[in-house]
Amino acid sequence: MEIKRVGVVGCGAMGSGITQLCAQSGYQVVVSEINGELLNKGLASIEKVLARLVEKQKISQQDKDATMARIKGTTNTKDFSDCDLIIEAAIENLDLKKKLFAELDAICPKHTILGTNTSVLSIIDMAVVTKRPEKVVGLHFFNPAPVMRLLEIVKTIATSDETVEIGKKFGESLGKTTVVAPDQPGFIVNRLWVPYILHAIRLLEEGVASREDIDNAVMMGLNYPMGPLTLADFGGLDILLFSAHAIYERLKDPRYIAPILLEKMVAAGWLGRKTGKGFYDYK
Repeated sequence: MEIKRVGVVGCGAMGSGITQLCAQSGYQVVVSEINGELLNKGLASIEKVLARLVEKQKISQQDKDATMARIKGTTNTKDFSDCDLIIEAAIENLDLKKKLFAELDAICPKHTILGTNTSVLSIIDMAVVTKRPEKVVGLHFFNPAPVMRLLEIVKTIATSDETVEIGKKFGESLGKTTVVAPDQPGFIVNRLWVPYILHAIRLLEEGVASREDIDNAVMMGLNYPMGPLTLADFGGLDILLFSAHAIYERLKDPRYIAPILLEKMVAAGWLGRKTGKGFYDYK
């Protein structure tokens, strides 16, 4: 099956990035939000990113205009009825995602593949509310989607091999390296990343080393581009905490128990770069 028209549910940080990436790669894209205000905010952020790329001479003004012309914004899920592939990028709430998948299943033609960008939630739980579980797959992009080179293709016990292959070809058409992961908590990347970050936070919490020394040790000693605490701030401490809780709930592995420091920082609203304060001050 050839994918020509892509739907993206959600135009927040991840959804807008996925929309931009797909449109830049030549796909016609329909992107939705729950209201006009959020939709306009998401579309404006895409235009701002593209304008910055024009300023840096990474793309031409013609490229920017062509990309924006391929994007259609909507607040009506019925506008997904002619999409070949839909990528759900709503908030990490399983009940909400199940409701969306049931709606999309009723609206979309039988050939449409339903993908989810969830990073930790059970995809089979979304698939079983549809009449096409073999066509439901995880398409886990990383933030920012236009820049990060990996796409996790997540295969449930019901996902067909054909769907996985289509997902891989789609990812490659976006310039991504794809890996196939099982529908297990955290898939591959977050299964590794979360305990690594949590352990770095514990070192800080226990006074083993300062935040700067922890980050510099990893960057200089392991040749990582970013230290774990800086990376946590970049991704969002609320998202890290949610991921840790979600994986621990399923695995009961103590490596995924969140440090008290992380719990308190999230409670205080210190979520990292997006709020101006996390392990570092960005104000």
